[in-house]
Amino acid sequence: MMLLIQVCDALENLMEEGGNIVDHHACDFFPECCFDRVVVLQTDSSVLYDRFTKRGYSDHKLASNTECQIFQVLLEEVKENYPDDIVIILRSDSLEDITKNVETLTSWISNWSPVV
Repeated sequence: MMLLIQVCDALENLMEEGGNIVDHHACDFFPECCFDRVVVLQTDSSVLYDRFTKRGYSDHKLASNTECQIFQVLLEEVKENYPDDIVIILRSDSLEDITKNVETLTSWISNWSPVV
């Protein structure tokens, strides 16, 4: 827990400036004020399982990560911690999805301006 506090403290000054991207698999310890947008990538469970198998994940890690996707654990965590108007859910099943996601996020970043 102390490490998480240190991480948040270190990020706080950087986040105040804006224009940052934070990539993490949990969000319940990041304050809402740090983000203008929260993106949740979702993948079909069978696609996710195949990806993890190709990466050589252990059976335990395969099961744990696949269960998290099936039960939408991260999405629920995001919904509990951030307002709906800043949450974006994107599919990430195929290369086409990923390409579209990159285009969507690149466009959003290009048009971003700090809230004054």
